[in-house]
Amino acid sequence: MTSPRESASPVSLLALATAVPPHILHQDDVARRASEIYAPMLAQHPTLIDVFAHSGIARRFAACPLSWYEQSHGWEDRNAAYLAGASALYEHVARAALRGAGISPRDVDAVVTVSSTGIATPSLEARLAPRLGLRADVSRVPVFGLGCAGGVSGLSLAASLARARPGAIVLFVTVELCTLAFRRDRLDKASLVATALFGDGAAAAVLRAGENAAGRARIGGGREHQWPDTLNIMGWSIDPVGFGVILSADLPRFIEQRLAEPAGKFLAAAGLEGRGPRFVCHPGGAKVLKAIERALGLDPGALEDERAVLRDFGNMSAPTVLFVLERVLARGGRGPAVLAALGPGFTASFLALEAGDG
Repeated sequence: MTSPRESASPVSLLALATAVPPHILHQDDVARRASEIYAPMLAQHPTLIDVFAHSGIARRFAACPLSWYEQSHGWEDRNAAYLAGASALYEHVARAALRGAGISPRDVDAVVTVSSTGIATPSLEARLAPRLGLRADVSRVPVFGLGCAGGVSGLSLAASLARARPGAIVLFVTVELCTLAFRRDRLDKASLVATALFGDGAAAAVLRAGENAAGRARIGGGREHQWPDTLNIMGWSIDPVGFGVILSADLPRFIEQRLAEPAGKFLAAAGLEGRGPRFVCHPGGAKVLKAIERALGLDPGALEDERAVLRDFGNMSAPTVLFVLERVLARGGRGPAVLAALGPGFTASFLALEAGDG
């Protein structure tokens, strides 16, 4: 990670694009289906079904039709669906970002890919390089395991690469198909919560460093904070069927009690204290957003763009914070901002940004 005050070779966000797969999951429909699938557990704990009504989500998007999730699938089926769905989203969102920046794929010098919901070897950008028209000598940096923090950490990594090579074009793409982790064989609370929250999506950004690299925003330095002994808060378990969600019920309380300190240190290191930066946060869930507001001393409901993205798209893991950023920029957001997300580790990731001043 670069210093939060990093100013040499300023990095401009030339373009930002988002995309979702074709299948819509309306929350009411998913709740009805879940009440049948989770019936044995709900018979003992009937109020758990309320997680759908209290999620703050109206709809989500999925890589597969609803009928796919009603069937049993193993690793082979799930990863085949991941490769097909992630490849389609990757190509679409990458092309959209490059088109928005007015950049030819042949001019891309480096590609950073973040995805943690499937396995691709060769990696996604290697599979898609010929179709996208990337050069044979493009630098590739695929990253796995960042989870929900991947949007911020990945963009920070891409900015560091751009800063190290002024004038180079860096393409950052994150794609997550969280819904493919749905398991009919795991009837536990964490799986039910994941069923109520997760959606699929992708985001891409085009970056370039240099004094004359005008864009939609200027990206500063980033920093991560990992709390010790917290590996059980969030992540994947792995078995012959596929990924299984690890999600602690204590997450909102942990955020409320522990986020303020590393956030404050980041603001100080980035020179943002007293400047009133707008926090652009990953909307992990309705309870998480309330906890973030309390931890950061924000007014209740202050994270309105985060709630709007959660309502319309659900929690898409890494790309979600970039959906929020896109909304903030589209609404004319200007001035200092801090991108923030929390992910497996357990880790907080921060990135300084000057919106509307690229």
